[in-house]
Amino acid sequence: MFTGIIENLGKFEKKEDSAFVFSANIVFCNKLKKGTSVSIDGVCLTVVKKPTKNSFLVDVMPETQDKTALGKLKIKDVVNLELPAMVGTFLSGHIVQGHVDGVGTLKSIDLVGNSKILKIQADDEVLGNIVKKGSVTVNGISLTVVSTEKNYFTVAIIPFTWKHTVLSVVKINDWLNIETDILGKYLKKFLNK
Repeated sequence: MFTGIIENLGKFEKKEDSAFVFSANIVFCNKLKKGTSVSIDGVCLTVVKKPTKNSFLVDVMPETQDKTALGKLKIKDVVNLELPAMVGTFLSGHIVQGHVDGVGTLKSIDLVGNSKILKIQADDEVLGNIVKKGSVTVNGISLTVVSTEKNYFTVAIIPFTWKHTVLSVVKINDWLNIETDILGKYLKKFLNK
């Protein structure tokens, strides 16, 4: 489980078959060991080899490469990193599983006051689980939904989040990993019965 509060950035260094290698700072890598879960752009993956002082390796299944934006990564792309929540973790974001529901496409970035409003196009399956003022995870970042429309939703980004996450380098038409709120999904399933 994660919280969606990004405290580290890393870089995609190389791909060896199904293994992806990421670099990160020494403090982050020192907290990893073989078998540790790690959120990479919102995707929960497992460290499969003892990390070096500044890099770590994860296996990425074909399903994950096809269904998330990880399959579109290029060498030196920056990624959001988050370690799993521990008992006693301050839950600043929301409950995030790292189980991506789908990919959205960034359609626009508009400046409104001190915030940036991101318009993200997504399919009906993803949008059906997003509610105005509810929680959503975009590339692993816990965010609040500003609005929902027929084929997109919007989120507002404060300057701190913009500066300290991969959002500062995203471009129009980039793919973004979307995870909708787990509590909403369970409630929807319960009510549909």
